[in-house]
Amino acid sequence: MPPIGKWDFPVPRKAIVIGVADMVVCNDPAAELVTYSLGSCLAIAVYDSVKKVGGLLHVMLPDSTIDPDRAQLAPYMFVDTGVPRLFHAVYSLGGDRNRVVIKVVGGAQLLDPQGIFNIGERNYRSLTGLLARHDHKIHAQDIGGFASRTVRMDLATGIISIKSPATGAYFL
Repeated sequence: MPPIGKWDFPVPRKAIVIGVADMVVCNDPAAELVTYSLGSCLAIAVYDSVKKVGGLLHVMLPDSTIDPDRAQLAPYMFVDTGVPRLFHAVYSLGGDRNRVVIKVVGGAQLLDPQGIFNIGERNYRSLTGLLARHDHKIHAQDIGGFASRTVRMDLATGIISIKSPATGAYFL
């Protein structure tokens, strides 16, 4: 008979949902950050494994100059205004610039089969340009395609799990 108090199943995670054009940063290793239905949007995850602090940003559009008033009200909607806030928030909880790992998911071509707008591709180009200007690199990514994705970030490990109707479930 196993000892009392010994459990053979994983501890349930506390899910914190990030909506479209939103961001959450957390240092609770019992939590997971979740965002649903990524199409052309990007989920940008930043994680420091030493401090167990991570953040997840769900951006919609590449450049806030198309609507500066909207960017003031909803800075997480845009790559150029949301990403700096993500990094600053992770650093404010003890994340270190030299330790953070960056993972990116999304940028699919949905609702635009002819590629007229290419929002997903434009989001990705905007992100990579911004990161390069600040000497950051993407450590893992799942970009493009034609299917939506759900992203979960485990704050105890930094592992990103992805679920897509096109490819099933997998990890970054």
